[in-house]
Amino acid sequence: MLEIFREHIENTFPFLKKARILVGVSAGVDSKVLSELCMQAGLDISLAHCNFNLRADESDEDEKFVLQWAEENEMEIFVQHFRTKSFARENNLSMQMAARELRYSWFNELADQLGYEYILTAHHADDNLETFFINLFRGSGIEGLKGIPSHKDRVMRPLLIFSRETILDYAEERQLKWREDSSNASTKYLRNKIRKELTPVLKTIEPDILMQLAKSRSHLEESSLLLSDYKKLVNQEVSKTEGDTISIDIEKLSAYQPLKAYLYLLLSDYGFTQWDDIVDLVDAQSGKQVFSLHYRLLKDRQYLVLKPNEERDFQPMELHENMNQIATPLGYVEINEVRTMGDTNERTVYIDKEKLKFPLILRKWEEGDYFYPFGMKGRKKISKYFKDEKFSLFNKESALILCSGKDVVWIVGYRSDDRYKVTPESSDILKVQLN
Repeated sequence: MLEIFREHIENTFPFLKKARILVGVSAGVDSKVLSELCMQAGLDISLAHCNFNLRADESDEDEKFVLQWAEENEMEIFVQHFRTKSFARENNLSMQMAARELRYSWFNELADQLGYEYILTAHHADDNLETFFINLFRGSGIEGLKGIPSHKDRVMRPLLIFSRETILDYAEERQLKWREDSSNASTKYLRNKIRKELTPVLKTIEPDILMQLAKSRSHLEESSLLLSDYKKLVNQEVSKTEGDTISIDIEKLSAYQPLKAYLYLLLSDYGFTQWDDIVDLVDAQSGKQVFSLHYRLLKDRQYLVLKPNEERDFQPMELHENMNQIATPLGYVEINEVRTMGDTNERTVYIDKEKLKFPLILRKWEEGDYFYPFGMKGRKKISKYFKDEKFSLFNKESALILCSGKDVVWIVGYRSDDRYKVTPESSDILKVQLN
């Protein structure tokens, strides 16, 4: 197995030979064998172990086991504890999906912080067979039926060419020690039912099923590449991207049928599962949304707008008289004293400094807030201003206002207040700009 592994690294992952690598390890046989093979192949690896706190003392014993093994082999190891049950509940995820999300998020954070170029996990050919059937039973499309990718971004899976049986034989031959996860014995999880009840039958019917699956996955991969090229063409026709926001023109999209298939083609990379709800969003009223873990899709008039989920809490910030710049979620707000006014636009306003009360306050807008729009004499609720200006829900949520006391001075990046405008009598002028 070691020689085949070395050849596989040479032919498929040659870049790993000179890289710093983080290997995800449990106390199980798969990751133990992966770590041993990497060491024998001379790869520069460190270990990362997740304690999901799902099996009481057993989880802690697993942690002790991998720590001791790392110490015996003089290997660097990182350990992280997770509140997996709480995370799953708060994000409406299954325990398996929650653990997966936490694991990969932490692995990537470690890699970013400590300069690891690649992350290795111990998925093997039997895992791929199980994943294929899990996704088949869930009605997955081509992407799901392709199974587990051998590499994606910085995550590499060099054991996918090996069966579980081969890995066990190697571990026993090398007299390696490992711990069995008691949850693997339970058939309440779909993966375990497939592993214990379906896979043995399939291997009896077709002993070479893992090889045949690999061939099928190759065909699916080729079909996926064709779809990927077509997806780029459709995207160019129906959508536009500004920063982290993607807007899909509903009228242009509706020319493509079947609509549900095209919505899946365009949005399947963003973690959505509620495809019937997304189809309904096309004809829904503005403001309706569908959420995935990291993204949300908003119906905004003639568009479907895709944007990452963001932290909505924003603590008010004080701008003191001697401050020239402050960072905000919208960009930098810069304040400078000037002698004369220059060009004014939505992102650059001029204010009579003598009318202000410092410190100024930068905060989120609230229901009931009002201002006197520049160039008008009457006052207007900010909510009404947003409606008249056809603000999307995203624009409303991100809007900030600059206040002097309780007065609104500027809806940042949009409209200033007429009460604070510069007049011929103004002696001290502030230029306020959003960059």
